[in-house]
Amino acid sequence: MIPLSFCFFLLDLCGIILGHANGSGDVRVVVKEGSDAILPCSLSNKENAEEKLFDWKKDGRKEIFFYDGGLHYNNGRPGQDQQFKGRVSHFQDELKYGNASIIIRNTKVTDSGDYTCDFPRLQQTFHIQLVVDLTLRDRSADIIGASPEPYVKILNQTQDVALLQCEVRGASPKPTVEWQDSAGNKLPAEEPQVSERGGSFYIILQTTVMKTDNYRCVATQEEIKHQIHTETYLYIGEKLFEDTCSRGDVTGWFGGIVLGAVILAAVQASLVATKRITVRCNKGATEEREETWERDMMTLSRACGPV
Repeated sequence: MIPLSFCFFLLDLCGIILGHANGSGDVRVVVKEGSDAILPCSLSNKENAEEKLFDWKKDGRKEIFFYDGGLHYNNGRPGQDQQFKGRVSHFQDELKYGNASIIIRNTKVTDSGDYTCDFPRLQQTFHIQLVVDLTLRDRSADIIGASPEPYVKILNQTQDVALLQCEVRGASPKPTVEWQDSAGNKLPAEEPQVSERGGSFYIILQTTVMKTDNYRCVATQEEIKHQIHTETYLYIGEKLFEDTCSRGDVTGWFGGIVLGAVILAAVQASLVATKRITVRCNKGATEEREETWERDMMTLSRACGPV
């Protein structure tokens, strides 16, 4: 039986989920796809295993990890199954305590199965079951019928609101389709338009949004643990100018631009006129005070006499 203290150490260290030990000493290890799995194996008397021979196999035939007095698959020994090359290692510093556990990195669904840790010279064999749970991810390149990336477009947009459309083309089994905002919140949407052709489903889903955000259309096929999405950024424009014209002759953004141009032209004309007066004043006037704009936007006053 594997010491419970060691099992909890592994749990804290790597976040591995260890199942209960069965009466025969078997252990069940459950991990999520893509995570690392520690398969425990330890001599009951904690005898030093640095010079021992132990052999890890999957389903009684696939060579996972073979160790013989310091020589193993990771330092030159041939024979490891191709499926596990570069993904399996042991705990060298733990061997002196009789710990022959291994870690399988980046687990795949095909790693699920029955494993044995065998000390043939000591006639001790340990049985471990590994279960790799599927997680939702993009499997469009691996599974026929997995939904392709949804097609997203903007059907209509004003400065206050926009209508978004998502289209899933040819997926089997039938996916669920939803719109989400950047925080992952599901958005209210119209009733989806669903059609079936040749056993594949085609779905159109529309939603109305009223703020600037990143919006995501997500297609999920739970049966095959497939999920894929397309994201789009949408800017909902605010009014550039408030309707503050008291006479109502200039409204909206276009009126604001026109009004701004008129004001600018008037200011420029005023500056030109002021400059001309100043020039005349400088020709000899000494008592009359004039004001003009200089490059540094400061007011310069001069005393001028009658022109």
